[in-house]
Amino acid sequence: MGIDIFKNLLNESSKIVVFTGAGISTESGIPDFRSPSGMWTKNQPIEFKDFLSSEDIRIEFWKRKFDIDATISNAKPNSGHNAISKLNKIGKVYKVITQNIDNLHQNSGILSDDVIELHGNTTYAKCLDCEKRYELDLIKRLFESTNKPPYCEECKGIIKTATISFGQPMPKNEMLRAEEATLSCDLFFAIGSSLQVYPAASFPIIAKNNGANLVILNREATDLDKYADLVIHNEIGQFLSENLDLKEFSCELCSSSSLSLKMLTEEVDLLLFL
Repeated sequence: MGIDIFKNLLNESSKIVVFTGAGISTESGIPDFRSPSGMWTKNQPIEFKDFLSSEDIRIEFWKRKFDIDATISNAKPNSGHNAISKLNKIGKVYKVITQNIDNLHQNSGILSDDVIELHGNTTYAKCLDCEKRYELDLIKRLFESTNKPPYCEECKGIIKTATISFGQPMPKNEMLRAEEATLSCDLFFAIGSSLQVYPAASFPIIAKNNGANLVILNREATDLDKYADLVIHNEIGQFLSENLDLKEFSCELCSSSSLSLKMLTEEVDLLLFL
């Protein structure tokens, strides 16, 4: 019954926004933050104000970053990422709003313009002052050779991974883009998120209040389940790969195109007749 509702909701929707959390990337081997085995269980997160104020804390920040970096850089998109990417390619998924920082949606083939990263991206670094981009290979070489935190070669500003830390302001442009996408969608599909971190967790409710259907796919219950039109508790990759009939969606688009072409041909014939 739930599967039929899910397929009907996807079939009836033309502008889907997908919202993803850590749960989709744990299936690629990337640990989450809040679970008993998560990264914050081993190390307390570093506050943004402390990162700015202490060189020793910045050294600790980069040590932690490069300790976990092999896990993230070796991770590959899983069947969940790939299913979303295919829906994006056939025009069903309009935008992907993600809390994740691992770049796996882009690696799955979704264009960067279609991915809205609320918490940034850990696969590169930026100067906090002039925003010059730095690749991590360079930062790692500098850090390992000097055991000092990196500074911008252009303006001498502090360099940090392009992620949003605790206490760091949310990116205004990405928040605006996420709000715009949320208000324009007809289906908001939340995947692999506990929906506990605000302001990001407000987007499902904004979509619902604006008339969109809300579907939540997560292994555990969330506080927003009661607002959803459909709740699915399952493994993400397994569920999406087993229950998304992409040929069906493609055929639906082809049928729409064929119908439009048929109507256009009939109109031309009518004009010629007149």
